[in-house]
Amino acid sequence: MNTISTTIKDRLAIITLNRGKSNSLNREMVTELQDMLHNIENDDNIGGVLITGKENFFSAGLDLIELYHYNEEEALSFWHLFLNFTAKITAFKKPLVAAINGHSPAGGCVIALACDARVMAEGKYIIGLNEVPVGIIVPNSIFKLYSFWLGNANAYRNLLEGKLFSPEEAYAVGLVDEVVKPESILTAAERKVRKYMAFEANTWQQSKLNLRKDLIAATSADQSKDLEIMLKQWWAPATRAILKSLVDSLQKK
Repeated sequence: MNTISTTIKDRLAIITLNRGKSNSLNREMVTELQDMLHNIENDDNIGGVLITGKENFFSAGLDLIELYHYNEEEALSFWHLFLNFTAKITAFKKPLVAAINGHSPAGGCVIALACDARVMAEGKYIIGLNEVPVGIIVPNSIFKLYSFWLGNANAYRNLLEGKLFSPEEAYAVGLVDEVVKPESILTAAERKVRKYMAFEANTWQQSKLNLRKDLIAATSADQSKDLEIMLKQWWAPATRAILKSLVDSLQKK
């Protein structure tokens, strides 16, 4: 695979996001992640998953440079792919823990939210959903995922202002479960996922699916109407102008 690498350590799959400097999510990366999780879920030799990034990025979110240049058909196809991936990772039955080693805004935050627990590294990093200031209307399924951990009121407030949290702020609102020194993050995340893996597998997995029943229903529901509204705004001149400015800035880095 070109955008992720996977190693197996004593029944634990460690997936490392590995695409460019910032691990921005494009069509290839989302597809590879979805395929890998499907394979792991059906492999009886693997009991759990740890997902992490590299250097200073867990994932910077969606690859806006690539997405900006999609035509209408390509954009619709990608958003269907991303929302389907969100549904699949939300319903992933085995223990799944995020070791958030760096920045994790927007789409990177969505991946982390779908996990059973999140361990984040100390430092000048950010995490949260900042789509609204960028001009992207957040689908209801993503709000449900956000509010599952933050509660409706906090998720509502923070989503509408595009709040990006420091690790300590994220811990305070329940967005992450633990904040550790960067050099300890893999150890701490592995400890967390192996705690889940130590339980009888079927009992733990069915309990997870039961607890996520409403969340799984929300992310798996037909989102065609939400997408129609979102994409109408995606192509609106105001949003295109914001995206163009962001793309120009990103290309200069």
